[in-house]
Amino acid sequence: MQIRDKFYIGGQWVAPSAKETIEVHNAGTGEVMGTVPAGGERDIAAAVGAAQAALQAWSQTPAEKRAEFLQKISDGLKARAEEIAKTIAQEVGMPIKLAGRIQAGLPIANFANYARIAREYEFEERVGNSVVVQDPVGVVGAITPWNYPLHQIALKVAPALAAGCTVVLKPSEIAPFNAFILAEVVAAAGLPKGVFNLVTGFGPVVGEALVKHPQVDMISFTGSTRAGKRISELAAQSVKRVALELGGKSASVILEDADLAAAVKGTVNGCYLNSGQTCTALTRMLVPQSKYDEVAKLAVEAAKGFTLGDPMQESTRLGPLSSQMQLERVRGYIKKGVEEGAEVLTGGAEKPDGLPGGYFVKPTIFGKVKNSMAIAQEEIFGPVLCLIAYQDEDEAVRIANDSPYGLAGAVWSKDEARAQAVARRIRAGQIDVNGGAFNMNAPFGGFKQSGHGREAGVYGLEEFLEYKSLQLKG
Repeated sequence: MQIRDKFYIGGQWVAPSAKETIEVHNAGTGEVMGTVPAGGERDIAAAVGAAQAALQAWSQTPAEKRAEFLQKISDGLKARAEEIAKTIAQEVGMPIKLAGRIQAGLPIANFANYARIAREYEFEERVGNSVVVQDPVGVVGAITPWNYPLHQIALKVAPALAAGCTVVLKPSEIAPFNAFILAEVVAAAGLPKGVFNLVTGFGPVVGEALVKHPQVDMISFTGSTRAGKRISELAAQSVKRVALELGGKSASVILEDADLAAAVKGTVNGCYLNSGQTCTALTRMLVPQSKYDEVAKLAVEAAKGFTLGDPMQESTRLGPLSSQMQLERVRGYIKKGVEEGAEVLTGGAEKPDGLPGGYFVKPTIFGKVKNSMAIAQEEIFGPVLCLIAYQDEDEAVRIANDSPYGLAGAVWSKDEARAQAVARRIRAGQIDVNGGAFNMNAPFGGFKQSGHGREAGVYGLEEFLEYKSLQLKG
C-alpha cells in the first residue's frame, strides 16, 4: 500500500491544507493500492506562490545550466525505471513489458532530449536593428492525464523547464504515484526550490484553482475535449496562454493497393495499444468495399492475438482499463454500437472469462459501421475498432475528415507517393504512412477539437516561449 501524504512545494515536502485523501486503484485487481492527498485552493496558492518566487532567478539561469538539471532528472528517472514501470502498470493497466519501454522509457528519453535541445537552441537573433529574444512565458500550470501519465508530464515539465519557466503540476488522481517519483528525482537533482511543484487533487477543485490563478501565465493541458473547453473558458478570464492536447478518433485509411496483412496488423496494434487508452488510437479502419470481407477476417485474426491478462505478467498482450468508470463507459459504447446496428465481429460488452478482478474489456471489432454512428464519431478510449467501407479514394478522405477531431491517422499503400498524397489531404496533426515510427522530435498535437499547440522536440519548447524585441538605435 502506497501512502503519499505530502505535496512537493517550494523545494520541500509539505502537509496539505486539509485531511481529505483520494484512493488509487490497481487496474489489474480493482483493489486500493494507496492514497494521495486531495488538495484545495490553499495548496494551489502556495505552489503558485513558490513558482512565482522562483521564476526570476530560474528564467535568468543560463540554458546550459538548465540543461544540466534536465539531464540529472533523466538519469534519476533511469535509475528508477523498473519501479516506474511497475507503478504505472498497476495504476493504468499497461502490460509490464510495454510499460518498461513506453511508460518509463519515453519520459527518460524526453528529459534527456530537452537537455540537448536547451543546449542547442538559439534563444535570440538579430533582425535588422532589433535583437529578438525568446523569454519564458512564466509560471506554467501543467494538468496531465492518466493514460501515459509520466510521459505526458515529461512532455510539459521538461520543455517548460528548458525554456526557463517554473511549473505547478497537477497529475491525474487516477495515476498519481509516478508523479511523486518524479518529485523525489527532482529533489535529488537539486533543482532550485520552487521551480517544480506538485499538488494532487480533483480537477474541478485543484485543476480549476490552478487555471483561474492570476499568477499562472500559461496552462498546458492534456485530457478530454470536454475538460479542455472548460479550461479555455476559465483561462480566458485572465487572458493566459492555453495549450490543449485533447481527444481523437483517428482514421487508418487502407487503400486498395496496400499490403493488407501489414495494414490490418498495424491498425489493430495502433487501436489496442494501452487497451485503446491512447488519444492517437487508430479506432476507425477505412477499407475499400471490394476488400471488406478479406480485411474483416484479417482484423478478427489479429484481435485474437491480444490475450487479456494480469498486466504484471510478461505474457499479457492486453491489460485492463484504468478504472471502474472507464470500464462502464467502454462497455456502454459497445452496447450502443449494437443498438445502432453495427455488427460485432469479435469481442463484445460481456465480462471476459477467467478474470475475476480488474477492469477488463474484450478486444472488440465492429463491422458494417456507418461514420455517422456514435461509435465512429465519439472517443471511446477502449479496445474498440470500427470497420468502415468506402467506394473510392475521395470518399475515404471525406470519411477520414468527417470527425470533430483531427489528432492522428494512418495511410497504407504500396505506392509511397500515393500514400503521402492522401496523407496530405487528411486534416490531422500526425499521419503514419505505411507504419512510420513515432518520432519524439516531430510536433505532436491536433487540428479542430483535438486541441491547439504542439508538444515534443523544438516545437514543444517554443510553446513555452514569448517573443520580445529589443529595438536598438543605430
